Amino acid sequence: MSQNNHIGESSIPVMEHFYTLQGEGYHQGRAAYFIRLGGCDVGCVWCDVKESWDLNKHPKLRVKDIVEDVKKTMSSGLIVITGGEPLMHPLDELTKALKNEGYEINIETSGSHPISGEWDWICLSPKKFKEPLQEILPVANELKIVVYHKSDFEWAEKFAAKVDSSCKLYLQPEWSKANDLTPLIIDYIKKNPSWTLSLQTHKFLDIP
Repeated sequence: MSQNNHIGESSIPVMEHFYTLQGEGYHQGRAAYFIRLGGCDVGCVWCDVKESWDLNKHPKLRVKDIVEDVKKTMSSGLIVITGGEPLMHPLDELTKALKNEGYEINIETSGSHPISGEWDWICLSPKKFKEPLQEILPVANELKIVVYHKSDFEWAEKFAAKVDSSCKLYLQPEWSKANDLTPLIIDYIKKNPSWTLSLQTHKFLDIP
C-alpha cells in the first residue's frame, strides 16, 4: 500500500470542534473552525478549559474524519488548532490533510513542546507554569500574554525581546480579573504602543 493511502489514518484526542468567530488576538472577529485537542501539562490555575487537561478523557478521532467534519461545515477559510496544549501531539498529518483541502491553519500554543505541523499563523501564549521552548520564539507570528498579575508586564517584555520584529504583540486581561486589569493594561499600552489590547470578545458575545 502506498504512503498516501495511510494519510489520515492516525488518530488524535479531540475534546471538541465547532464553528464560531475567533474571539481574540490578531484574527479577532473572523469566522473560524476550532479544533480543541485534549491534553495539557502546563496547568494554568486560571484555565477556563481545565476539562481538556486529561487527554485520556477525550475520544481519539482519525485525521480523515476530522477533515470530513470540517468540510461538512465550510469548504474554505480559517481553522484554529488549540487545546489544551496542541503541541503535545504530532500535528504534521493533521495540518497536511487540512492544507491539502485548501484551508488556512492557525495554532494557539504555549510553546511548551516541540513544533510540528505546517502553519499559516502561530499564536504563542507563553505561561509561567511551563515556559516555552526557545525554538518557537523566532517563528511566532503573534505573542499573546495573558495578564493575571501586575508582574506579567515584565514577563511580557521578556518574550517581546526574543520574538521576531514582525511578531504582533498583545496583552490580554485574564477574564476573572478583567475589570481590575484592563485599565492597567490600557495605561501600559499607552506608554508602550508596540503592544495591542486583546479582549475575549467571544465571552462578551456569549459564543463558543
